[in-house]
Amino acid sequence: MASAKILAEKQKTIDEIKSCVNSAASIVLFDYRGMTDSEIKQLRSELRKNGANYKVYKNTLMARAFADLKLDLNEGLVGPSALAYSTDQIAPIKTLSDFAKDHPALTLKAGIVDGNYADEAKLKEYATIPSREGLLTMLAGGMIGLVRDLSICLDLYSKQKEN
Repeated sequence: MASAKILAEKQKTIDEIKSCVNSAASIVLFDYRGMTDSEIKQLRSELRKNGANYKVYKNTLMARAFADLKLDLNEGLVGPSALAYSTDQIAPIKTLSDFAKDHPALTLKAGIVDGNYADEAKLKEYATIPSREGLLTMLAGGMIGLVRDLSICLDLYSKQKEN
């Protein structure tokens, strides 16, 4: 039987995992086996640059935290797993997916995006969505086009009225 001190430390870790999950808009479980230490440092840097973080926890502690939160991510907890999380829905998925293109040892397993379960296929689908900044740029470009077309139309109409 584990001592009270060890159980308290485990409970502290479970509470930390639950806090990360509760504060995140998306979480992703991924396999990092086969990556070098420098690649992992590079990944951590990329995630932080994009507003995401990751931590490695024991699968049993993550399973207990997910069970407490009524999340079914047990199939993602096979083999060594790391947990990436962010307040942005797409940031950790895009960052991990882009990193995996150059580092085939990294594989996405499963995740939760806005409270909905996402398997590996769904995560790949989410990775194709442009970033928030990209979507805002597309929106602004579309709006500028409409305003430009309106100004041309009004200019032509005013020239027609002058004649």
